[in-house]
Amino acid sequence: MSTSPCAATETSVRHPWLAITAIGMATFSVVTTEMLPVGLLTPIGDALDTSTGTAGLMISLPALLAALFAPLLVIASGSLDRRKILCGLLSLLVIANIASALAQNLAWMLAARVLVGFCMGGIWAIAGGLASRLVPAPSIGLATSIIFGGVAIASVLGVPLGAQIGDFAGWRWAFGVMALFSGLVLAFHLAVIPALPAASSATLRQFGKQLCNRKVQAGLLLTLLLVTSHFVVFTFVRPLLLSVSGFDAQWLGALLFFYGCAGIIGNFLAGVVAVRRTAPTIIAIASGLLLTPLLFLAVGDSRIGAGLVLLAWGLAYGGVSVGLMTLMMKAAPQAVEIGAALYVSVFNVAIALGAWAGGQAVDRLGLSTNLWTAAGFSAAALLLSFGISFVEHRMKTDDRQLGSAMH
Repeated sequence: MSTSPCAATETSVRHPWLAITAIGMATFSVVTTEMLPVGLLTPIGDALDTSTGTAGLMISLPALLAALFAPLLVIASGSLDRRKILCGLLSLLVIANIASALAQNLAWMLAARVLVGFCMGGIWAIAGGLASRLVPAPSIGLATSIIFGGVAIASVLGVPLGAQIGDFAGWRWAFGVMALFSGLVLAFHLAVIPALPAASSATLRQFGKQLCNRKVQAGLLLTLLLVTSHFVVFTFVRPLLLSVSGFDAQWLGALLFFYGCAGIIGNFLAGVVAVRRTAPTIIAIASGLLLTPLLFLAVGDSRIGAGLVLLAWGLAYGGVSVGLMTLMMKAAPQAVEIGAALYVSVFNVAIALGAWAGGQAVDRLGLSTNLWTAAGFSAAALLLSFGISFVEHRMKTDDRQLGSAMH
């Protein structure tokens, strides 16, 4: 893995692994805040007097803004101290969560979610490139895994965390707790992260070069398809489990907690395998995300069937972040920060697209159509995964044949 293109002169770091942990907690905080409304969609919609589909804008709006800000911040950050940027964004995240907790109508809530989108794009954009500045070269891979582990864990635990707090104390307290947690992460950053000035920034030309990279293009398209497939349905997992499967509301937090545990296992398994067998890992993930909506259509009206499918769903989606990030790093080994920014941008576009498409399907055609829509996106991703695997196998075969001929 190459160093970040924004790397400045060597920085003296007293507690490098505490700094890496702090950055991982920042990604966890911002992605958990992003995902928080998913498990609380129905009570928030009721309290703010809006439909479930329209309430999905709380997911799609910040995701779209994060997609815009991720590459822009990589370009514009220049010589700005990364520590100051992170601390400023975490301060805004505290404000955004407090504003969400106090929201009296949808417009107020969406204004707060605009701040969340800004924080998401900024934190994601710079976090991935900091590992090379905080730890020695042999440890960069592990450090990067910890930083992006915050994203993976938040993606699978953020929803059940919010649902549990919401069921216990109300949805406003869920945002209040995240405001407090984000404040503690800010204090941790101030204590352990050193000054991180940068000598240079990536350019539009460098971004354009990577956008013309066929491997990067394939990775970004896979990201779009897989993440869209997931959020088409997962944005509306609460009404799905309550209306179709017949669960009582008090069971939702526990169900999503076990979903999150399955996701952590999936993240670990994918992380172990993806480094050496990236394409097969992506194929397995795409297959899982295709089968889960189809299985839900078949057995989702049974509580046992729905519970088992939910566990399989968590296992499959848990590997998405680490699997796709590994694919992107291999696609752009000399431009990891640019690849990460493009990945973050497309990932968040896919969240927005999935939440919007899911909302349209739910409001107009119902939850079953939503499941078929998700299956369609996953089927396209699976076909693309097989294509990538075939091309990689062909290239390896050609390299071996060329090596044999030279000898």
